[in-house]
Amino acid sequence: MTKPNETESLDPCPFWSKVIISDECWVWTGATNSRGYGNFRSQLAHRVAYQEKVGAIPDGLTIDHLCRNKLCVNPAHLEPVTSKVNTLRGDAPTAMNSRKTHCSNGHELSAENVKIVVRGDGTRRKCRECDRQWKRERRKK
Repeated sequence: MTKPNETESLDPCPFWSKVIISDECWVWTGATNSRGYGNFRSQLAHRVAYQEKVGAIPDGLTIDHLCRNKLCVNPAHLEPVTSKVNTLRGDAPTAMNSRKTHCSNGHELSAENVKIVVRGDGTRRKCRECDRQWKRERRKK
């Protein structure tokens, strides 16, 4: 027996009965996963909502919550974007660091003043001016 496409066989009534619709976010009240996202029949609820109301999610893209509410399933608040864009729009350390315009000592993080350092635990931006000052101080010792 062949298994039908899960999205095609979804009965929308059980899904939408677990949603509180308001003027802003449409809040998922059903099951959630360990990361706080809505879960419906082994699928992320916001992805189900997008596919039901907008259409297929383009290949290679993920769904970003423009409202930053993980339980929101309002299609107007959902946008297909690349994983990189989704990460950089967030509030995790990677996103917060990418938005910094100055180092902790106040030097501008311009293209001319930034050195990209690749290490085993990731890629970092390093302030060239701070690095020069640190090396000068070290030579004095």
